[in-house]
Amino acid sequence: MTQTEDWADATERAMLDAALDLAPMHGWTPRLIEAAGKVVGLSRGETSLLMPRGPADLAALLSKRHDHAALTALAAIDPKTLKIRARIRTAVEARLNAAAADEASVRRWAGFLALPTHIPLAMSLLWESADHLWRWAGDTATDENHYSKRAILSGILVSALAIRLQSGQAQSMKFVDARIENVMAFETWKATLKPQDLLRDVAVALSRLRYR
Repeated sequence: MTQTEDWADATERAMLDAALDLAPMHGWTPRLIEAAGKVVGLSRGETSLLMPRGPADLAALLSKRHDHAALTALAAIDPKTLKIRARIRTAVEARLNAAAADEASVRRWAGFLALPTHIPLAMSLLWESADHLWRWAGDTATDENHYSKRAILSGILVSALAIRLQSGQAQSMKFVDARIENVMAFETWKATLKPQDLLRDVAVALSRLRYR
């Protein structure tokens, strides 16, 4: 790794730290990027160089940070000691805990991702999170099951997070348990999976996160 890459990574982390403090006031906006850049001592040019897509880059950084936090927590657990549904439940709960730790900022983050032009980014980040969790759980599927599992888990993650921030951990895990029970019957899973339904669920859940 070069010194430039070291600087970029460290500065991205510092900007995200600053943004989490500022997001409740500024929202997930270009103003947030500018303010966070100032906190870490960047010029406008340096801020633009580091975050060329502005809030979208910052949104991706937050999702990746939460993924990392969840996987760090899961590293202490051997998934092979758990049945598959317990693995998924444990993985989802770890990811929800990571996001809930930044509740105020996550609400503004969700408001940004709920905008129609940002739904593709939201889908990409959710897919990435679901992929990390399935891989931790030991999934090695490479056929259509690979995609179906991640699509379904993406929908569970975003809906469960909305419930977690609205009604607390117990209610969110009650929802997760019910959904896992439904999707363990994989043939039913595949038959009912429709891309437009997942898009709708993601948009609705993100809106619930924003507006409670």
